[in-house]
Amino acid sequence: MNRVPHIIFLYWIIKIASTTLGETGADMFSMTFNLGYGQTILIFMGLFFILLLVKLLLKGYHPIVYWSTFTASAIAGTAISDFIDRTLGLGYAIGSAVLIIMLLIILVVWHTKEKSINVEYISTSSVEVFYWVAFLIANTLGTAAGDFMADNLGLGFAHSAIIISVALAIITLMHFYTKISKVWLFWLAFVLTRPFGATFGDFLTKPIAKGGINFGTVGSSILFCVVLFFAVAKESQLEKVRNTGLPLHGR
Repeated sequence: MNRVPHIIFLYWIIKIASTTLGETGADMFSMTFNLGYGQTILIFMGLFFILLLVKLLLKGYHPIVYWSTFTASAIAGTAISDFIDRTLGLGYAIGSAVLIIMLLIILVVWHTKEKSINVEYISTSSVEVFYWVAFLIANTLGTAAGDFMADNLGLGFAHSAIIISVALAIITLMHFYTKISKVWLFWLAFVLTRPFGATFGDFLTKPIAKGGINFGTVGSSILFCVVLFFAVAKESQLEKVRNTGLPLHGR
């Protein structure tokens, strides 16, 4: 029984909304609510582990539990990235390099043990652990990479989002029109959609003087919570149809 979602267009919509909420939500708790990066990490890493335990105990794919776990990892990943840069003082460039190495290591170990890093069909809890560790690292990496582009390279939030959008469009074309491994293209897209969400989240929340539109972390977080609610509700409906064995156009 498959434990993860099908990689369809709706998956990427939910993923981008979740990663954007990861950016705005982490900033809301750490800065707007003044909890700091350390407490925000503890709260959402704790929530991530609790949800992951529930996820591993359940059989099959449950959209609400899955995307709640994913969103917790996205918020924790943003806080971890900011902690590495601002609290530890390592900077986004070094932080990104370290996270790239960590992600490659977990993917190599995963592939060595399971002979595959396919994310579209996972049927055992042991493989799913690799899946979620890789996702947590990739979410953290995406935040660091997005901030590196926007701040260190001086591209700003809007320009960074545009550049990443072009890169994602190229990956999409390669998926459909080349023989490049679909698995590796997925991981490239997965990592890049994270800085896209992060830069878009910063664009919404940061002051106008810093290149944003000053919509605020609370308002932006509420907005993407609503988007997630309806998108996951649609995914849950589709999953029920799949489980009945009926054609998707039958509803």
